[in-house]
Amino acid sequence: MVFQISPRELADAIAAGKPVYLIDVRKPWEHERAALPGSLLVPLDELTERADEIEPPPGALVVAYCHHGVRSLSAAALLDRLGLPGVASLRGGIDAWSREIDPSLPRY
Repeated sequence: MVFQISPRELADAIAAGKPVYLIDVRKPWEHERAALPGSLLVPLDELTERADEIEPPPGALVVAYCHHGVRSLSAAALLDRLGLPGVASLRGGIDAWSREIDPSLPRY
């Protein structure tokens, strides 16, 4: 079962200065439109081939996100199978983030 983190929980972790490693699994055009700062773009359909690019610092909270939280669930499960345990999926995706945390982030 994939762990999900709410936008508020993620925002609180960032505000508290906890190390967070964000993986955006959307398409490049989506990332250009709206993205969480510092996130690594690895589209879901490229995740298996590019998994070696994902190098979170020790102790970091690793969070995959997408538009509404569906692709990121798949991404977190895939990364777990590839040996990166403990990856969370952002519940509701960047859309929920823009509604609940940062309304200045464009919705689409």
